[in-house]
Amino acid sequence: MAGIGIWQLVIILVIVLLLFGTKRLKNLGGDLGGAIKGFKGAMNDGEKNTEKEPDDQKSVQDDSDSSDKKD
Repeated sequence: MAGIGIWQLVIILVIVLLLFGTKRLKNLGGDLGGAIKGFKGAMNDGEKNTEKEPDDQKSVQDDSDSSDKKD
C-alpha cells in the first residue's frame, strides 16, 4: 500500500476513457491547456508590471521633489 502502481493507473485511465469518451477528453485537454496558457501569460504580465513600478514610483518621487523646490 505504498502507492499506486502502473497497472492501477492504466485501469483508472481505461475507466475514465470509457466514462467520458475520447471526444470529451480531447475537449477537456484543450480547455485545460488554454487555461494554463492564459495563467502563464497573466503571470508574465504581472511580473512585467512589477518590474515597471519602481521606475514609475521613482518618476513620481522626482516630480514631488521638484514641486517642493518650487515653493
